[in-house]
Amino acid sequence: MTQQEIIERTVKAINQLPQEKASEISDFADFITKKYEEQLLTDNIQQLIISSKSFSFLNEEEDLYSVNDLKER
Repeated sequence: MTQQEIIERTVKAINQLPQEKASEISDFADFITKKYEEQLLTDNIQQLIISSKSFSFLNEEEDLYSVNDLKER
């Protein structure tokens, strides 16, 4: 099913509902949209951090601790 078909089917179903139920669907759609935008923003920030060279200096530092320093395994 294409996106357009899904939209048309959903609009048809919403038109058959009372206003208060249609309002609930609208609120849910707003919630899903906000959640999607937040996830997209988080993913983009993560990609920006990964591609950034800001913390590349940490790759050159020697390790301060090793497995031998552990008291418990």
